[in-house]
Amino acid sequence: MPIALEIVSPERLVLSRPVDMAVIPADEGDMGVLGGHAPMIVALRGGAIALYTGEEITDRLFVSGGFAEITPERCTVLATEAVPVADLRRAEGERRLAAAEAAYEAADKSDTTVEDAALDAIQAARAMVETAEA
Repeated sequence: MPIALEIVSPERLVLSRPVDMAVIPADEGDMGVLGGHAPMIVALRGGAIALYTGEEITDRLFVSGGFAEITPERCTVLATEAVPVADLRRAEGERRLAAAEAAYEAADKSDTTVEDAALDAIQAARAMVETAEA
């Protein structure tokens, strides 16, 4: 049973179509979403979303974070940023990683909100570097 998938970034609707399964990078680990899934809202970490038709991955999109709302019929991803994996560039990921690491070093570590945001930016940049094909 397919599930309706929508991926939305702040700029636009990135993708809207039924898929057999989506594997999303939830904060606690990769999570497979199929039709009939229990309702939930999960935070996303930086990583790739894999879209399946049957047992074949048909598309991969990088997200730098966000949330996913899952119902038995639908999965809506509200991504901070969503980019097709084919459009990622390793050099851009490395530039973001260097900037995120510098921001972390300069961050006030006594403020856990600031520290957590800096660590999330490092994780997302590392995921971008690892996911980039070029």
